[in-house]
Amino acid sequence: MIRFAIIAAALGFAGACSAQPAGNNAAELPAGAASPAAAPAAVTLTAADGVKVYGDYYPAAHPRALILLFHQAGSSAAEYATIAPRLNAMGYSALAIDQRSGGGMFGTNRTVEALGAAQDYLKAKQDLQAALDWAESKGLPIALWGSSYSSSLIFPLAAENPGKVKALLAFSPGEYFDDKTLVETAAARIDVPVFVTCAPTSEEIQRAKPIVDALKSSDKVFYVPKAGVHGSSTLIAARDPSGAANWEAVAKFLKAELG
Repeated sequence: MIRFAIIAAALGFAGACSAQPAGNNAAELPAGAASPAAAPAAVTLTAADGVKVYGDYYPAAHPRALILLFHQAGSSAAEYATIAPRLNAMGYSALAIDQRSGGGMFGTNRTVEALGAAQDYLKAKQDLQAALDWAESKGLPIALWGSSYSSSLIFPLAAENPGKVKALLAFSPGEYFDDKTLVETAAARIDVPVFVTCAPTSEEIQRAKPIVDALKSSDKVFYVPKAGVHGSSTLIAARDPSGAANWEAVAKFLKAELG
């Protein structure tokens, strides 16, 4: 069953998909976060088609799990520069990668820069798979965390890798691909705990709800906040000053499913 769901009353909230700031927000931490002890370690992965995928590894001192952080369109691993340290403070290691479909919204996307141009969303699934393959060597429970288009890709990724993933967190998922049932079909195969959230607009809710409804898992959360913005940006204070409240729902899910 759905363990808890919070539906916002104000569906007309205007902040869902507004233009996002450029630049790296690495100096900013969400409320209550501990400053990281050191800069993240650079990681280079190789996707199945040979593309080099660049990432940032944030190891926790005594990790309970490893969370793979995937960014939204036009973005990069720097989307998580303030989020990953907060996860470290909660006891989770994290890997954020630069997918081949991205850009400079929060900082340079090294993978796109090396390729010379961004590629399409679906090709980036190979990058997510490379991150999952890398994570297996760490011997920790693995959670997948996606933002916008990548929050949709984590469903087929998990479905294609049964037994490898402990939980999923999807921020603003939808059927963003040519196949308008791809995500829903994959969700019907997912039996691990899933947290889904979106901005409190009718458009975002209507995109996410069919995916939530299709989930095979009975341990699922559909959290629609009273205030929020598109994707993982809802947890970045510079993008969503009221997003601290949304951290509470995320933390509750992580503690319940990852310890």
